[in-house]
Amino acid sequence: MQITIFQAILIGIVYYLGIIGTPWTTVLGSASLFQKPLVAGTLVGLILGRPAEGVIIGAAIQLPYIAFISAGGTVPVDPGLAGTLGTALAIAGNVDPATAITLAVPLGLLGTIIWVVHMTVDVTFVHMADKAASEGNLKKICFLHVVPPQIFVFIISVIPVMLGAYFGAEYVGNFIAMIGDKPLHVLQVIGGILPALGIAMNLRSIGRPNTLLFYLLGFILSVYLQLDVIVIAVLSFIIAYFYTQFKEGRSEGGAIL
Repeated sequence: MQITIFQAILIGIVYYLGIIGTPWTTVLGSASLFQKPLVAGTLVGLILGRPAEGVIIGAAIQLPYIAFISAGGTVPVDPGLAGTLGTALAIAGNVDPATAITLAVPLGLLGTIIWVVHMTVDVTFVHMADKAASEGNLKKICFLHVVPPQIFVFIISVIPVMLGAYFGAEYVGNFIAMIGDKPLHVLQVIGGILPALGIAMNLRSIGRPNTLLFYLLGFILSVYLQLDVIVIAVLSFIIAYFYTQFKEGRSEGGAIL
């Protein structure tokens, strides 16, 4: 499958919207929903006209990153790039989900370069904002806080992904055809193992005393009461809301509601 230049640009924009700190899809610098490989993969599938494959491949790439957390501004891997460009190349190369994982994980490591460049250059805008603050220029502070950083991150995120999707699709397809059945099987086996790492990390987090009971409750609702996932998700939201209100009420020493 050949990815057109317009499709490649749209894929690059999907990746840009998933970068932490992008104001259009995040709140207070939190992780964007577009950073999730499942969401990014679905959007890439829609762009390429193969939404079902996008969902399947995006869900497969999501598994190694299911316990991903960006703490203190550090990004050890980039699930956004893995999900976006990984899905695009996997669909273009007509590979199965397991092989797509092995293609996507190295891309996730390369994505940290974009993050480091992003953070390094943004320091310059902070110093410029400090100077504007000393002058009491509030409008200039707001401008430097949003416009130049977003223009810069748009350039360093959209252009590399666009080039990778447009030129890389042909190489991936040729590479898969060239390596043969046995090496391809090895890639599939590796791709089948990598999700276990993400699941194991998630289970380690679930095993903590303050979260294990919620996991057991969800397990009972699903297995024994046979409730749908959507129903369990709604009940989980309600329980989480009241649990949060209860904790805030106890910490402030006031009423729970």
